[in-house]
Amino acid sequence: MSTALPVGVPTQLFVDGAWTDAAGSKTFPVFDPATGDVLAEIADGGPADAVRALDAAVAAQESWAATAPRARGEILRRAFDLLQERAEEFALLMTLEMGKPLAEARGEVVYGGEFLRWFSEEAVRISGRYGLNPEGTGRMIVSQHPVGPCFFITPWNFPLAMATRKIAPALAAGCTVVVKPAELTPLTTLLFARLLEDAGLPPGVVNVVTTTRSAEVSAPVIADPRLRKLSFTGSTPVGKKLIAQAAEGVLRVSMELGGNAPFVVFDDADLDKAVDGAIAAKFRNIGQACTAANRFLVHESVAAEFARRVTERVAAMRVGAGTEEGVQIGPLIDAKAVEKTGELVQDAVGRGAQVLTGGASVERAGTFFAPTVLADVAAGSALLREEIFGPVLAIATFRDEDEAVRLANDTEYGLVSYVYTRDLARGHRMIDRLETGMMGLNAGVVSNAAAPFGGVKQSGVGREGGLEGIQEYLSTKYTLIPAD
Repeated sequence: MSTALPVGVPTQLFVDGAWTDAAGSKTFPVFDPATGDVLAEIADGGPADAVRALDAAVAAQESWAATAPRARGEILRRAFDLLQERAEEFALLMTLEMGKPLAEARGEVVYGGEFLRWFSEEAVRISGRYGLNPEGTGRMIVSQHPVGPCFFITPWNFPLAMATRKIAPALAAGCTVVVKPAELTPLTTLLFARLLEDAGLPPGVVNVVTTTRSAEVSAPVIADPRLRKLSFTGSTPVGKKLIAQAAEGVLRVSMELGGNAPFVVFDDADLDKAVDGAIAAKFRNIGQACTAANRFLVHESVAAEFARRVTERVAAMRVGAGTEEGVQIGPLIDAKAVEKTGELVQDAVGRGAQVLTGGASVERAGTFFAPTVLADVAAGSALLREEIFGPVLAIATFRDEDEAVRLANDTEYGLVSYVYTRDLARGHRMIDRLETGMMGLNAGVVSNAAAPFGGVKQSGVGREGGLEGIQEYLSTKYTLIPAD
């Protein structure tokens, strides 16, 4: 049984401005996680297809780099405008292939589109400097130039935004790209490639290779001496392997890796706002976000009331297919995700955690896990160490600020943190003391196209978005002109 897709969703590879079959005409199915139905059979690219895509990117690099910044920016702006016109089409497609509720998918269209608009404006602001050297013997010119052909490996959980967040700054900087979207949610990237084509992007500037053989397809591209940049969003173990591969060619890398975000609620917090923030930080995208709050560290004096309030909200959440009206919790991406979430919950319960609501998979077609709240989660529980990637809100307690900081920083990850307090001085101390690349102070959602997204420690290197985002795709050249 098949679920109807929006009209015109591509199913082939996009290489050098043409839609083509994979070598050997191989295909693979893409599934709807809410039903298990096949959405489409799409091209299953191999290593030869990936090298062909890199050939196209390399061939287009010189002319694209020489394209006027204004012209590059206008193409990105046209892509932004087209995305607004086709917003419902993209939202429905994301809901079908990834499972998120349609309302959230519409939000991702807005968020993903903002990278197109932001970097359309940044394309014309690439700058350098010029001046006399200190000795007075010459003039120094410092200029910025495109890094060159890039390879992007994108994740399944935000199939539009993760593509635009990488592609838009690369195009603005004058780089060509090859994109390998996740096997589980490739359709949105293919549709976005068609949108870029409609926006007037020249052939070869963006190429998309879909595949079930990620490592096999990526290896020859990363090893190719013509590649200049690798960007990956995904798990830390995979990121480490890719960094090692990239080291052979001394590639520029951007890595947005795993997270284990602490959500700290102090005794002076506004609990109404903290509960609202907790729901947003935990259950956005069904908990399947690297920025999702993972560990709720709540002061012991307010923990019981916080737990009562969040449980009331979570127990009332409607579970179902993302296309159904009023659904707040859609399916997890696949059966493995349901199994892992269940194992994490059972481990915590076995160590003394109390299930306040949920705690198990949902008996229905598709891959659903009930929205869950756990209280009294003990130190050593796996879900305090590992990224949950599911709709499980786990509460542990602390006694004072120093203990909160120690618990929050007790992880190899450092992507984002959330802090709720009315004490401004304490808030500033937490900015300084928490080891994360981003922080929400009395805010449960931090992502914004105008802000630098990225982490510290094993959560990655580099930044996406903001003024910093385009620098990832530029190299700096210094030129000296002698005075005489």
